[in-house]
Amino acid sequence: MSFDALIVSHGQPSDPDVGEAEIAALAAAVAEHLPEARIEGVTLAAEGRIEALSADRPGALIYPMFMADGWFTQAQLPKRLADGVGPQLVSFGLDCTLPMLAASWLRRVCSDHGFEPYATDLIIAGHGSGKSRRVSEATRAFADRVAEDFGPRSVRCGFVEEDPSLTDALSGLGTNAICLPFFAAKRGHVLDDLPEAVAGSGFTGIVLDPIGLHPDVPKMIADALRWRATTPDVSKCLF
Repeated sequence: MSFDALIVSHGQPSDPDVGEAEIAALAAAVAEHLPEARIEGVTLAAEGRIEALSADRPGALIYPMFMADGWFTQAQLPKRLADGVGPQLVSFGLDCTLPMLAASWLRRVCSDHGFEPYATDLIIAGHGSGKSRRVSEATRAFADRVAEDFGPRSVRCGFVEEDPSLTDALSGLGTNAICLPFFAAKRGHVLDDLPEAVAGSGFTGIVLDPIGLHPDVPKMIADALRWRATTPDVSKCLF
């Protein structure tokens, strides 16, 4: 079954080309697992591009490369899509298979460093928001699901824009600790706020790349798109 799909991210308004290159690379990686589909990547920051792409692909599936559902995915994105496009899948951060992928990664990291999960502290670094609790709720739900599968000694969440802060969440831990950033890309807060919090807290554990950069993510997205294309009357699972 052939189908079209658009993978949509927020992008970088100050430099749209950076975000466009990132989402194009992700779309190409997803397409390797979907030879029957035409996959494109686009950001909301690239003026006029999502309108043009969606108009050219009536019926295309929409995959939001966002960590939670909120104003961007529920208001701005639908408003900018051409008529007849969709349906829109659940956002990346809410995909029910993501915690399993994360837990498997964490077990491998523990094995590589000689840790046992039950003796490891897990910190999920998230964005948070001063305006809405949707983002932090999605982060905490992800953390809870990962902890159920991974079985750490403790699990904490820390945020850029709400309490507890990243610095607080990373403080008071030993070397048997892993910080997993609940972000889709490695820029912005992951390059600035997170390193500052690591330095300020004295954190000596392991800081992983954002979950969105895990090498199995393209296949996970491809599986979600194929599943949705072949089961049009059923919604992708949520937390």
